[in-house]
Amino acid sequence: MSKAATQTQERNPRGIPKAPFIADVAEFLGPDPNPENALKEFQAALAKYRYMDNNLAQRRRGLEEKIPDIKKTLAMVEFLQERREGMSAAKDGDEDDLDDDEGDVDVSGKPLTTTFELNDTLYAEAELEDTDSVYLWLGANVMLEYKIPAAVTLLRSKLDAAQSSLESVIEDLEFLREQITVMEVNTARVYNWDVKRRRELREKEVGKGNDEEKA
Repeated sequence: MSKAATQTQERNPRGIPKAPFIADVAEFLGPDPNPENALKEFQAALAKYRYMDNNLAQRRRGLEEKIPDIKKTLAMVEFLQERREGMSAAKDGDEDDLDDDEGDVDVSGKPLTTTFELNDTLYAEAELEDTDSVYLWLGANVMLEYKIPAAVTLLRSKLDAAQSSLESVIEDLEFLREQITVMEVNTARVYNWDVKRRRELREKEVGKGNDEEKA
């Protein structure tokens, strides 16, 4: 495909070019057909599509691992926020009424005993005292302290962004696999057209040779 054709190619919302389906091979190749160059271009396009497909598949796996971790962290921070708000309200209001309002949230004021994961199979017990801040891993061995409301806001925004990214990646993967299929079909059509053309040329040459011998 020429540079001009590449620039005018239809693209998906993330800029991945759509593969053109070749309905008429002879018209596509033009009056001076060069199937070898066309097949090379198709193979190059297929290699690019497969490279993008591999990268997006890896990104999808990463997001599918990341999203449950964010949800789990967000649930824990929200629990701490509810517990802290319940304890604050208990100091100013009727504790009996708060018992009905807060449900399962512990507002006793005692340290919360819980377990935390050290690795996949090892957990340790810890007591969580009343706190208005938490520490969040941001990646690249970076941990920052956030006030609980700010942590909730940050985690919700990260969760929304990760889920949106996952939807886009899945959509792009489906789009890419369609383009790979189209390019494979195009390759087969051009190859078969070239085989047929070569056979017809050989038959013409043989027929011409026989005519000359008869003459």
